[in-house]
Amino acid sequence: MSRPRPSQAAVEQRRQEILRHVAEHGETRIDVLAERFDVSLMTMHRDLDHLAGRHLLRKVRGRAVAFPALTMETATRFREGSNVDVKEALCAAVAERITPGATLLMDDSSTLFPLAEMVRGVRNLTVVTNSVGLAQRLGAAKELSVTLLGGRFHGEFNSCTGPDVVRALGRIHADLALMSATAVHGGRLFHPLQEYAEVKEAMLDSAGRAVLLADHSKFGKTATYAYGTAARYEEVVTDTGTPGAEADALRALGVTVTQVTAGEAPRS
Repeated sequence: MSRPRPSQAAVEQRRQEILRHVAEHGETRIDVLAERFDVSLMTMHRDLDHLAGRHLLRKVRGRAVAFPALTMETATRFREGSNVDVKEALCAAVAERITPGATLLMDDSSTLFPLAEMVRGVRNLTVVTNSVGLAQRLGAAKELSVTLLGGRFHGEFNSCTGPDVVRALGRIHADLALMSATAVHGGRLFHPLQEYAEVKEAMLDSAGRAVLLADHSKFGKTATYAYGTAARYEEVVTDTGTPGAEADALRALGVTVTQVTAGEAPRS
């Protein structure tokens, strides 16, 4: 008797588990993956072709090979559920600075997702973002005006980049930009994808003030594309788990560093 055909949700869940396994081990033989996940070799090839087509791993001579961890971490589905309590504390530390009538720029960082709930009651607030997920979270609030920057859509990141986004930002002046970073090392900022680094730079150019929110997991890392230093931000809000040397490097750039602990008041 043949097995019942799995639902699309079950297939997607299996593919996520395959990706996590490959990411944890660096690389794995395809036949070993098929055995581990109890599927045929043909089905495993199909799953891996799907993941490779989304640029989440590579297939090389009978093996599945992981991309650098930072690239995978950039994908929304793999970062949205990490360090949620810390992200909530970071957002709470800046929420009170968002005033009625302001124009706010927010990038596609999942770090900012908890802020959507916190600003819904701010009247006449205009939010400009390249994040579809953030726009959806904000869209239900009648008090807010939400502008979604359209361009090249990246389904895995649920956000837009490209020249259209950069040009649109050039026509906007925001009171405040709230952003995060994929990697910070010695005060320098990095991103594994050039298009996203370019959007972050354009957001900084379009804002009167900018605050960087980054939890401890972002520090001490680098990625392919550098896009300046934290000196372009008036403040960096992080948590107490951030290494002291990294916090000192930020202060050496003249940046205010505010550190929070989940559930507690921030301290500078």
